[in-house]
Amino acid sequence: MSPDLVFLLAGASLFLAVLLPLFLHRVAVSAPMVLLCIGALIGLLPGLSPSDVSPLEHRYFAEHMTEATILVALMGVGLALDRPLNLRRPGSWRSWGATWRLLGLAMPLCIAGVAVLGWWVMGLAPAAAVLLGAALAPTDPVLAADVQVGGPTTAGSEMFEGGEDEIDEIDERDEVRFALTSEAGLNDGLAFPFVYLAIMMATLGSFSEWGLRWVGWELVGKVVIGVAIGTVVGWLLAKIAFRSPRPSLRLAETGEPLLGLAAVLLSYGLAEVASGYGFLSVFSCAMSLRSAERGHDYHMHMHGSVERLERLLTLVVLLLLGVAMTNGLLSSLTWEGALVGTLLVLVIRPATGWLSLEMGRKVPRTGTSLLGPRERLATAFFGVRGVGSLYYVAYATGLADFGDHPLLWSTVGFTVTLSVLVHGITETPAMKRLDHARAA
Repeated sequence: MSPDLVFLLAGASLFLAVLLPLFLHRVAVSAPMVLLCIGALIGLLPGLSPSDVSPLEHRYFAEHMTEATILVALMGVGLALDRPLNLRRPGSWRSWGATWRLLGLAMPLCIAGVAVLGWWVMGLAPAAAVLLGAALAPTDPVLAADVQVGGPTTAGSEMFEGGEDEIDEIDERDEVRFALTSEAGLNDGLAFPFVYLAIMMATLGSFSEWGLRWVGWELVGKVVIGVAIGTVVGWLLAKIAFRSPRPSLRLAETGEPLLGLAAVLLSYGLAEVASGYGFLSVFSCAMSLRSAERGHDYHMHMHGSVERLERLLTLVVLLLLGVAMTNGLLSSLTWEGALVGTLLVLVIRPATGWLSLEMGRKVPRTGTSLLGPRERLATAFFGVRGVGSLYYVAYATGLADFGDHPLLWSTVGFTVTLSVLVHGITETPAMKRLDHARAA
């Protein structure tokens, strides 16, 4: 394909990415659906060969392209959440109850369910089956944007004059969107221990030789390091931006939005250097930034710049995924792999999500609506699979040999595509019905 044609297609695709959100918010078609289909059509043009766009052939690019997209999305998700999280206040912790249940119960059950099916139905080696489960379990912060909160608000900022005790008044009223947004912000980082579990199973032999190390370091230690570093970085940046003694350093007064992108790189880089989980660090940094001067409109400026970059990166990822889909990515897909992906999207995630939310449905939440039956079902169903799944497979297959890598890529690619189509068609009418029911 000639460079001139590449520029033309890229420009036309970017133009569509700008316009699509404006035209599609009222119809049962999502922007990711359209971009993926455009990519698939581009892949049918002459001049391309499967090796040009294969993630197996270009694993390094696929890994870091998806990594950058997730990092930017995590900062956007953290800045978008209005609901505070103060671990020293039990009420704040309880207000995130649906999130903890989705992370602590639904995600491990998803990983286990897919891993068992991958081993039993697909015939994968145990390590490859665990990797498939870990990669496909998280709700994606990138492609789930249509069922997430819209962005930071300054409503109720005057309440901060009353002190810290009134901070809970600034809150999301849509429990479904809040649960899916907060879950997407945290579960990408919390899936990493299980990715490392698969890597260790493939490289280190018997579990008895490294099991304690996995529990103590990969499952606990790296999580603590990532959260701690992100929280501290966010606190320091907020102190500079909002309360620096030097006016030239108070970026909130000038409205410079690039601080959000600087926070992404700083928190991620420091966490990775310290051997913590960088994804958790970025989300924690965003939450820490958001907690400072919560009513200030500077948060909207930062979120706007992050959101624009996220949209651009998502455009590239989806177009390339669509091109790969029609250029051999699915050539190794078996009916067993398609069955496992279909069961995950339509059965495993909805069932485990509903079970986790059903267990805590009687927990009260003052000032916000409870998750009723329809809300629990919607939250359980809209666990969108996406860019994170592609990243985990690219990352893990670069560190260990899991056997049939083409089958893993084909299964993950199929599942992500199925999720984009199924959730893209259903999310608009479903969320409209919930909004109308809530208003009534």
